[in-house]
Amino acid sequence: MMNTVERRHDIVQKTLKHGRVAVDDLATNYQVSEVTIRGDLNYLDKKSLVSRTRGGAVASKVISKELSINEKHCAQIDIKRKLAELASHQIKEGDAIILDSGSTMAELANCLHTFERLVVMTNGLNVAQNLLSASGVEVLMTGGVLRKTSLSFYGRQAEDSLERYHFDKAFLGVDGIDFNSGITTHFEYEAMMNRLMRKVAKEVITVADSSKFNRSGVHKICGLAEIDVLITDSGIPDAFAQMLERNGVNLIIHP
Repeated sequence: MMNTVERRHDIVQKTLKHGRVAVDDLATNYQVSEVTIRGDLNYLDKKSLVSRTRGGAVASKVISKELSINEKHCAQIDIKRKLAELASHQIKEGDAIILDSGSTMAELANCLHTFERLVVMTNGLNVAQNLLSASGVEVLMTGGVLRKTSLSFYGRQAEDSLERYHFDKAFLGVDGIDFNSGITTHFEYEAMMNRLMRKVAKEVITVADSSKFNRSGVHKICGLAEIDVLITDSGIPDAFAQMLERNGVNLIIHP
């Protein structure tokens, strides 16, 4: 039988998948009382992870929808290219860096072709493809299981690959940035990879357009104060900008 944390996590996943869940169905599924399920749903509603309704709950509008890699490429593409260019200025000749998977990291890869001495580790198939003609970049792939919706690799093999190295910088793309949840993503194993990327790098740089603020994926990567640099655009809410600066995060904003 699941513990409370596991059950609540599973309820969020079910709600995202089906759009709506009912108290009586959940009670039967988890073999607990309807009182317990109501308590779970009330808790999740307060965290904005579901929206409470009569007799159940629906998927929260606050939780960001996970897009396919093609949809992500099209969404906010102009600003992503500008943020990627800003991010490339954080990289020095001779650096060893990690590029997370995702559309923004693929754009960042396109900015690295002028480097003459650079080592890039990535778990993103599209990221590696964008570095094929970058003669000065040594490309390392994590390997692992390919997640086709995001063109990203994950799993034990991918994690083992990361653990054998140490990097100067890790660049992370995220699905959501929230006061309570920190930086988040939708896929559990992707969050695990991102946490490991943080562990093996001296500096953690998050690159995210302002549409990601006040949104939350299901799986937490880390708290906002645990990143070193955040690169975003001028649409960042003032409250986030102030909080990040108070916590010593280097905030770089594209005008």
